[in-house]
Amino acid sequence: MSATDEQIQQALEALRNGELIVFPTETLYGIGCDALNPEAVARLCEAKKRPAGKPLAVILGETSIADQLTSDFSPAATRLAESYWPGPLTLVLPARENLPEAIVGDQTIGLRVSSDPVAARLSRELGRPICAPSANPTGLPPAPGARGARAYFDKDVAVYLDDGPRDGEASTVVIPGPPLKILRSGPISEESLRQKLD
Repeated sequence: MSATDEQIQQALEALRNGELIVFPTETLYGIGCDALNPEAVARLCEAKKRPAGKPLAVILGETSIADQLTSDFSPAATRLAESYWPGPLTLVLPARENLPEAIVGDQTIGLRVSSDPVAARLSRELGRPICAPSANPTGLPPAPGARGARAYFDKDVAVYLDDGPRDGEASTVVIPGPPLKILRSGPISEESLRQKLD
């Protein structure tokens, strides 16, 4: 099953209203909200039972949206973004001031441009970044699809976008540096990353 234009518009309306959605990404299904809406972000943390101090990753529809989140796109970050975005690489970069607390960890923020057409379209048409942690309560397995996510979240989520199963590996997470630091291994290998920075 593919998400229809009508369903995507419903999801966009929910995001604009500060509500939560479940949607596919190139790795797993995510539970999302407008990443710049503090009330929506708090609602998402509550739904996921997310512990304080564990920041939420953010998805972008295009690289230009990153300006809303970071003012320091280093040469190393630029090289990695040009090589692997859109795709399953999360870059941890210095965060702008006054962002919702739950998306910032130690004055940094993790973001990626999604290669999934639904996820990218949502952020692009919203014109804003979208929180996109995996669609499961903390400590439980990620939902492989919208149906599994509904079993977890039920009415806490306004719109469930079903675009078929996703069972990919969570994104590679890095601090670009220098020096490059791998925070979570994933589909993109450390060797490949280092080759791009040499």
